[in-house]
Amino acid sequence: MIGIFSLFTKSFKSKKEALRQNIIYVFCPVDSADRIGAIIDDYSFDIVINDYDLTDLTNKVICHYRSAHLTKEQRAFLVRATESGAWVEPLVSYLDDRLKYTEVRLLHSSYFLHQKAFSILSNQRTQVTKRALDVISSILLLIVTLPLSLTAAILIKIESPGPILYKQKRTGQYNEEFKVYKFRSMRNDAEKNGAQWASKNDARITKVGKFIRKTRIDEIPQLINVLQGTMSIVGPRPEREVFIKDLEQEIPYYRFRHAVKPGVTGLAQVSYPYGASVEDAVWKHKYDIYYIKHHSSMLDIKILLLTVKTVLFGMGR
Repeated sequence: MIGIFSLFTKSFKSKKEALRQNIIYVFCPVDSADRIGAIIDDYSFDIVINDYDLTDLTNKVICHYRSAHLTKEQRAFLVRATESGAWVEPLVSYLDDRLKYTEVRLLHSSYFLHQKAFSILSNQRTQVTKRALDVISSILLLIVTLPLSLTAAILIKIESPGPILYKQKRTGQYNEEFKVYKFRSMRNDAEKNGAQWASKNDARITKVGKFIRKTRIDEIPQLINVLQGTMSIVGPRPEREVFIKDLEQEIPYYRFRHAVKPGVTGLAQVSYPYGASVEDAVWKHKYDIYYIKHHSSMLDIKILLLTVKTVLFGMGR
């Protein structure tokens, strides 16, 4: 029993030590080396790529990328590194743990082909628990926020003509479109010239709209979507199909976010500031993919607490 505990402790310490290393060794096909180097150059740690002359493998962090495309001898080197006490792990998985977001520029199909690693997709108990929490939480939140909702409705009606609620088609789970509900925060003619990104200081946003967007009060009606089952409390934010078609041309595996229900709030919303550009969408996708891969009830609770902080202190968009 003591031996098992010691083994677990050693493994746990090794993982923590691996995430603290200032140098990692990456082994990949030659045609991927420049791409990896350019991406990881932005990080706070150094990398050494394809150093097969490395002899002291003990306590080294060794990451592999597209290992199926390495030669038999190169794969044997990685096995030997594991035998010699190195921490060996796929590069994207290592970066997930270290950065707390997924480096989508390095994604390839194999990342998604181990469904057991995505408990939110493969574990029926996880799905039932998440749905139960969604229903209970949305009912409680609708009751608690009723005074805010009534106040917002009155102010919206007083400030500008048009409906109080704004309905818009968004793409949800399995790429199925649904109507999302929000308190109207823009002028009624906001899209008379067609669909367009909302910018930070958008002139179409009303005075009341600016406040309810900043505090996320405009999102409260989406709790109705949660009760309908088209959304979850926590998940990737739903986007419009007209924008998705453009974004999937620029962002690898962008539609994978639709493997789960979209959320009223999400990891991207509490981790990344407001933005309305392709670059911002890339960053949000990094957090969305990380959320899907590493989902847990504790992560949902953490996101909810950070969302409450955003609402209370007006730290939203």
